[in-house]
Amino acid sequence: MPELNQDFPRMWVEFDDPADAENLFRCDLTWLTSNWNCIYGRGCGGIVEGKAANGCCSLGAHFSDDGDYDRVKKYVNKLDKDTWQNYKEGHKKWTEKDDDGELKTRVYKSGCIFLNSADFKTGGGCALHQLAARENVSITKTKPDVCWQLPIQRGFEWINHTDGKQRLQITIGEYTRAGWGAGGADLHWYCTSNTEAHVAANPVYLTERDTLIELMGEPAYKVLVEHCEARMTALRAMQVVAQKSAGSTSKSVSVAIRGLAPHPADRIVLD
Repeated sequence: MPELNQDFPRMWVEFDDPADAENLFRCDLTWLTSNWNCIYGRGCGGIVEGKAANGCCSLGAHFSDDGDYDRVKKYVNKLDKDTWQNYKEGHKKWTEKDDDGELKTRVYKSGCIFLNSADFKTGGGCALHQLAARENVSITKTKPDVCWQLPIQRGFEWINHTDGKQRLQITIGEYTRAGWGAGGADLHWYCTSNTEAHVAANPVYLTERDTLIELMGEPAYKVLVEHCEARMTALRAMQVVAQKSAGSTSKSVSVAIRGLAPHPADRIVLD
């Protein structure tokens, strides 16, 4: 199926940050309870036409700040010729600056310098991602921020209350094409609202646990899990009723399921 339009209803939840009373989390339950997963090497079309094997690693990754670069550098130093296909070139130079002078990982042979090809001894994919598995650490430690955060997008906005107080609203949601700005529309293929990528056995809030804890903190993540599990229970109950119902009752249940705003890429039957 073609990629689905992003203009569909979503269910959001807001709650206080248990670790900081100034913070207010706003989380997209429609996305976080969807069954999206990365399908790199299993049907991913790649963001550049003709380079499906690159997945989303064709353009290199920008560093969010000096701390991001310094953290990644420590793990780059752990790579060698047996774990990094482009070690010879990358050992000399693994970063570059874009046209605006922003630091990013170097593009080499039409892909990120850390991208190993499928015929390499460790298999295809990011050398830093593979390093995380070997070191038994989270990818949030080894990879640039923009890489490990995908497909979650975090946003910050100061909001004013009628009592004159300000709170920092932290939004946790789907990193859609629009999240990339004007360049998002130029991507050849994108996964988050593509039905081919919504095939996971478990929902995003579980499969992306490490990412969410890094972005939110563990106390807030625990609150998020409670909301997600309550929503999952409601969705499952409605689907069971739908399977057993017929006629007008079935239509009423379908309306109820729509009211819970499931992610359309999950292929939940509503009619």
